[in-house]
Amino acid sequence: MKTGIIVPCYNEEKRLNADAFINFINKKNNYHLCFVNDGSKDNTISVLRQIQNTNPEKVSVIDIKKNVGKAAAVRAGARYLHSRGDIKFVGFIDADLSTDFDDFDGLLKTLKTNRKLSMVFGSRAKNASTGIQKDGMRAFFSKIIKMLVFFILRLPIEDTQCGAKVFRAELVPVLFKRNFFSRWLFDIEMFLRMKKHFGKVRILNKIHEQPLKRWIHMDDSKLGLKDSLEIPYRLLSIWFNYNVMQNLKYTPKEKIIEPNVEIYGMPFAPIAP
Repeated sequence: MKTGIIVPCYNEEKRLNADAFINFINKKNNYHLCFVNDGSKDNTISVLRQIQNTNPEKVSVIDIKKNVGKAAAVRAGARYLHSRGDIKFVGFIDADLSTDFDDFDGLLKTLKTNRKLSMVFGSRAKNASTGIQKDGMRAFFSKIIKMLVFFILRLPIEDTQCGAKVFRAELVPVLFKRNFFSRWLFDIEMFLRMKKHFGKVRILNKIHEQPLKRWIHMDDSKLGLKDSLEIPYRLLSIWFNYNVMQNLKYTPKEKIIEPNVEIYGMPFAPIAP
């Protein structure tokens, strides 16, 4: 049984470190990389296919034909990995490797060591070390997000938005059965879904926030100024859907429309049951 790592990619042709991914997967026999091309407009898909061709048994490439956002890209990767049957743990990291493989190994080790845990996630805020680097504007928005997120979750989490998380494969139907409301604040929705599934008391024994040794914010962030200014509204929308509508016991008649995808080189079904 392997650990599947989802790597969502959108216009990553120029900054994707292909050699780093190739070296990692060649050295690690218990990992499977799942790249998800989220409707990139550049030549990202060709770069991903080149990585896959170096080790096709340990690399999958999912090509989403139209850009749908990081939330849907991670969801597509998680459901695919769950459907394979040979994946015990599922995680995701950012394509720019702002969190490196050593830190991800540390998250996985914690999850494997403590069988009570269902998810372990990296933190750039908890006991932050000198290896964590942020620019001033990003740090400012992080503080705003942190206050709003605590209001929504009511959980002692320092950093919900870190792009490095790993969880047990059986959690995939709980987290990814339904579409997310947000394109890129879906991490908060994941915690809300876990809270509903396990209960507000039990969830504290199911999640673990682990400080990262290294995290570097890369230039050319996909989160623009307009997106940043919309964060309070997006968070309010999440709070309304998961708290107000849920308390009213309103169940929307959601028609789930799956994105048009193509999976290269792997004879497995793309959608988990």
